[in-house]
Amino acid sequence: MTKKITSTATHLALAGLAGELSFEAYAWLISPSLFGVQLEPANLIIGLTRIASGVQVPYAAAFAVHVLIGVFGFAATVWAVKRLSGVGHAAAGLGAGVLLWFVAQGILAPAMGRSFMMGFGAYTQSSFVGHVGMALFIGLVWQWLARARSNVPETA
Repeated sequence: MTKKITSTATHLALAGLAGELSFEAYAWLISPSLFGVQLEPANLIIGLTRIASGVQVPYAAAFAVHVLIGVFGFAATVWAVKRLSGVGHAAAGLGAGVLLWFVAQGILAPAMGRSFMMGFGAYTQSSFVGHVGMALFIGLVWQWLARARSNVPETA
């Protein structure tokens, strides 16, 4: 059982890293062409930290925190949705993506003083694509890794 837990955690971490890399590529390279906005969620970390503690976090540190949240937090959310709902990997990714998008735009952005869902403008729409796409990708990579592992014969 420990081996299965370890492989699941490893698969989730690798899927989270793949998802985070895909999100950053989308946020910096694709979103500006599609929606006219560059997604910079590190600014959300900066604003929330300033409001909560009065500390001005440097952009690089906020970016690093967001990457860690993306790699581990998003993967954990996909896992939790799958575990709690019993749906497949892709459906868990879609559900987790919608949930995380709502948290970012519907709860955290207003906590910084922005309007609910930031008025459903281009940034919010692009954020939807980014969050749902990232979490879906995490689910699919996790599924691929799990299937690849199950096809490998056990060694003594």
